[in-house]
Amino acid sequence: MSASAENLPWLDVADIAAARLSMDDFGPGTGRPWVAIDAREGRDQDLPQHAPWLATLPCPVVVLSGNDGDRPAGCDAVVDQPELLTAIAASVAAAPLAAMTFVQVLRIIEHLPSDEALTAESLAYGVLQSGPEFRAWRDRSAAPAAPAAEPGPAVILERKGDRLQLTLNRSSNRNALSMDMRNALVEALDLGSLDHSITEVTLRGAGKCFSVGGDLTEFGLLSDPASAHWVRSLRSPARSALRCGPKLHARVHGACIGAGVELPAFAHRVTAAANSFFQLPELKMGLLPGSGGCVSLSRRIGRHRTALLGLTGRRINAATALAWGLVDDIAD
Repeated sequence: MSASAENLPWLDVADIAAARLSMDDFGPGTGRPWVAIDAREGRDQDLPQHAPWLATLPCPVVVLSGNDGDRPAGCDAVVDQPELLTAIAASVAAAPLAAMTFVQVLRIIEHLPSDEALTAESLAYGVLQSGPEFRAWRDRSAAPAAPAAEPGPAVILERKGDRLQLTLNRSSNRNALSMDMRNALVEALDLGSLDHSITEVTLRGAGKCFSVGGDLTEFGLLSDPASAHWVRSLRSPARSALRCGPKLHARVHGACIGAGVELPAFAHRVTAAANSFFQLPELKMGLLPGSGGCVSLSRRIGRHRTALLGLTGRRINAATALAWGLVDDIAD
């Protein structure tokens, strides 16, 4: 174990068996806002018998394993590279409440129907919006300048026979998901799901990238998180994408960040350009993926890899996304 790794919050399963630890020893405000368990080379073979207890901890449980494909019971994420633990440590230190809530939501929704899971995600997102970590991020972040008005609709609709093509049309703002774009997407996707003469709905982005996620100039405009949850319940592109079901085909390229990966992941098929990359940066803002990503990504790649993306904030390229199942094919 490297010298830098020695300072991480390692959890010895023997301490659990000996009842040396209680729930009060874990979570935000304690010395263990997350825990790491070394499961390489047969260590901690007793881990499975403690899985039910580990799954109740109010903090992320991360296992260091020799195989990225391992999914030890009771854990939230698996890493096969010790340096990823350092990235997780930094993320959790900056936003322990968001990190805890993120993995708790992923645990809860794993066996929920997708529509109910979206409600759970939205409720948790609203809680974090009113929390100290999001307020601190907003206070220390310079408000970005509002983008210049761009001509044309936020989403372009093109009907060709039984196919409907939707194009995010705010390339100067890297197709950031504004309220206008959200509302236009809801209407367009609902058209695709309700019109039975439409057999395929293709979603793409204009310009250099698919989408960099939520429009930061609009973050926090609704000071009441309960009302924001109401809006997400009524007009959510995630719910509309879910209703499109097998009709929806997403074609992504360039940056797919935050909502820019969360929404396409609902599609029945995702085609990525070779230059695509994917990232969940919400934790550094004191939030969790709130555009449906807790649901869409965990349905595609499992909650462990979804947690890993969110807890590390790392970017993955198209090849990794294909290997994980986040995209279905790579094509220019």
